[in-house]
Amino acid sequence: MKTTDGNGLIVAKFGGTSVADAVQIRKVCDIVRMNPARRVIVVSAPGKRTAADTKVTDMLIACAEARLAGGTAESERKAIVERYADIQRAAGVGEGVLAEIEKDLRRRLDSGRSHRGRFLDLLKAAGEDNNARLVAEIFRHCGVEARYVDPREAGMLLSDEFGNAMVLPEAYERLAALRKEPGVLIFPGFFGYTRKGEVATFPRGGSDITGAILAAALRADLYENFTDVDSVFAADPRIVPAAQPIELLTYREMRELAYAGFGVFHDEAIVPAVRAGIPICIRNTNRPEAPGTRIVPRRPYQGGEVLGVASADGFCAVYVDKYLMNREVGFGRRLLQMLEDEGLSYEHAPSGIDNMSVILREKDFTAEREEKIGKRIRGELGAENIEIDRGLALVMIVGEGMHYTVGVAARATAALAQAGVNIEMLNQGSSEISMMFGVKAMDRKKAVQALYAAFFNRQ
Repeated sequence: MKTTDGNGLIVAKFGGTSVADAVQIRKVCDIVRMNPARRVIVVSAPGKRTAADTKVTDMLIACAEARLAGGTAESERKAIVERYADIQRAAGVGEGVLAEIEKDLRRRLDSGRSHRGRFLDLLKAAGEDNNARLVAEIFRHCGVEARYVDPREAGMLLSDEFGNAMVLPEAYERLAALRKEPGVLIFPGFFGYTRKGEVATFPRGGSDITGAILAAALRADLYENFTDVDSVFAADPRIVPAAQPIELLTYREMRELAYAGFGVFHDEAIVPAVRAGIPICIRNTNRPEAPGTRIVPRRPYQGGEVLGVASADGFCAVYVDKYLMNREVGFGRRLLQMLEDEGLSYEHAPSGIDNMSVILREKDFTAEREEKIGKRIRGELGAENIEIDRGLALVMIVGEGMHYTVGVAARATAALAQAGVNIEMLNQGSSEISMMFGVKAMDRKKAVQALYAAFFNRQ
């Protein structure tokens, strides 16, 4: 992986806990000073200062909801302004920036509310946008040549899918011009603008995506993602307290782990960096001396090596049985088309010769959709049996070393059996670097602990 000297370029993203108060923002400033290559800084909205605190983004959503309900949202607005005021006062910067923040919030609240999604995005984006202005002011107060960058002027063009926007291809060429800009650039994460000039946001956690887009557009030497943990761990430390840190993993491994519940890095954020071949490093704002976890295109590995165990709950399965299903051309396509007609995307679709299972997000598969799709499966596909299994969790083992290795599945299933965990389904990814087990949600933690013990405690 390239490291950088003064001629290189690092895009560094700092998450909500890293910019939650003035003390944390000064740490960010010190980190930027450590390496002159850190010239593009992406910031989130202020996060929680304590476990009982509220994120600014959540405060903004509550503010927007109050306004949409017909209220003035005045108390909600004041609370948000006061949150920024706490940072401004503690940082010792002038009140001018706070006046601008207050003016900006009033303008957003007075905007049109005919389109709910558009109004929500306009309010949500205020968290990152105003924090970037404040962070730039604090940087200058600390003697760093820094300036706020307006995503609209810079060319962060997004689709008009409010709350779930995607970057448009032409944005990369426009954003590339930032590489020539002097000093440290403070760029707000999470949002951009549509071709019509309307604010649109990425999904939650989208500041990660902003950072990856900028790294790709600017052909950065490195994309650093600063958070509040030292590294990615081989399992969730809340489930396996002694989980070992991961020093190096590939793009594919991180994508699989992020999908299955690793919350350190937003899984969609990897895509721009992968396409541009830019290495990523996840680091801790509170311990910048720690090496963190590097994510690279390729790494050396040993056969049979499992890199991590990930899990997520909130899934359900639709089981469809029909004799000689395998002889019926288009059966699977028609089944998936029914789900698409209802606006549902599927997670996995393991199948046999006479049966097929489709894994869905449980929150999306409502009782109404279940009834409608069930009728269509019976009527149009002639299914002999349909079963819906709710309350599932997906547990995955991931590692490049699993590729073409004999015995990994046997080792995993034996560990789950010994732990008393029943496997509802098993599916191996086509890349053969991951293996998914469907288990009851109540067995998720037990399954993770059993798999970790099987592949890490014996190594």
